[in-house]
Amino acid sequence: MATTVAQIQAASQAIETPWQNQLTALKAQDTVLSSLGTDLSALSTSLQTLTDFEGVFAEKQGSSSNPDVLNFNSASASATAASHTIEITQLAQTSSDVSSAIASASDTLSGTVTIQGKVFDTSTDGNNTLAGLASAINSASIGATASVITDSSGSRLSIVSATSGAAGQLSSITSTLTDSTSGGGAISFSTAQTGQDAKLTVDGVSVTSASNTVTSAIAGVSFQLLATSAAPVQVQITDDTTDIATAINSFVSAYNTVVGDVNAQEQNAAGGTAAALLGSPIIAQLQETLTGSLFSGAASGSINNITQLGISVNNDGTLTVDPDTLTSVLNSNLSDVTGFLQNTGSFGQTLSTALDNIGNQTPNGAISLAQQQNSSQETALNADITNENATLATQKTQLTDELNAANQILQGIPEQLDEVNSVFDSLTGFNPNTQQ
Repeated sequence: MATTVAQIQAASQAIETPWQNQLTALKAQDTVLSSLGTDLSALSTSLQTLTDFEGVFAEKQGSSSNPDVLNFNSASASATAASHTIEITQLAQTSSDVSSAIASASDTLSGTVTIQGKVFDTSTDGNNTLAGLASAINSASIGATASVITDSSGSRLSIVSATSGAAGQLSSITSTLTDSTSGGGAISFSTAQTGQDAKLTVDGVSVTSASNTVTSAIAGVSFQLLATSAAPVQVQITDDTTDIATAINSFVSAYNTVVGDVNAQEQNAAGGTAAALLGSPIIAQLQETLTGSLFSGAASGSINNITQLGISVNNDGTLTVDPDTLTSVLNSNLSDVTGFLQNTGSFGQTLSTALDNIGNQTPNGAISLAQQQNSSQETALNADITNENATLATQKTQLTDELNAANQILQGIPEQLDEVNSVFDSLTGFNPNTQQ
């Protein structure tokens, strides 16, 4: 009976086969569309690095003609490419005082010491050793830090201002401290280093700095003063063409990935299986957008084509960069390259808009719309399959009940025949057992 029901239902279930085939095809397309969307997004991101006014084209780099005297740290986007002459006549210093030495850091102290106007008493709070005093000072937030320094002469308490330069000069330290362990010898304090500002000239202008790390003398530029200079130091700020070249190569790599995705959908896979989007309008649209945008956009000065950047188009639609040509044009004509990528209506801006229209970064991008259409079709097909399965389940129940009823009838027929024969025999007096 079960076999009979299964055979009947198999014929009915065949209606789902084309629906399942459609779902399989749509899901294969979804996989490709998702990959295309991801790679187009990566391409847009790499292009944005080039079209962003505060992106890689705004980056600066710098150098020092004498790193032993002045070490270049960094240059931000706000820096201007230029050469600066710097002379250093005085380095900045941080004010510090140091105590006279005692025999051991563990010696017991007595008395008081006044630092930055605050009195520290060794008779309270366990401050009766150098380490105890240092801990109390560091916890007091007085604009100075303390530490214990030990050498062959003994141990000392070092007090260092928390503020570098002349403004951080420590006030005079008064002390009645004595070393009780060593017979009550007095502990005095003396100036180890006077707080002073760095003095330098930048392009002939006098500049002072509380720190040897100078961040405000040249807008957007940070450098470290290491020594006074017997001769002027040249600091050169330049555009970071190395990073720009890297960003252009990253863009070309991302572009080639998308082209590879598109090319893969234009041919049958191994074994003759058709690509998921073979013949799809979305692939044709992608091709048109990518190839068309390569040679669109307004010129900027002498730059009106990507080939002038050393970028050539191969037969399969991918791009190749000539590093020597790219380096040369970046070093000789950076402003026009910048305009070619960033000006209104330029190649960079035009391609950026085209990628937004074709990708999935916006709800109305071609990839997004294709994914939405597939999702709607999949929802409808899944609903049809669900409804059909519900109908088949009901049919199975009905068929099973009907076959069970028929089976019961068939099983009762022999018994009914026996009853008919019995009645017949009683009416006719026929006894089959007596017949020979």
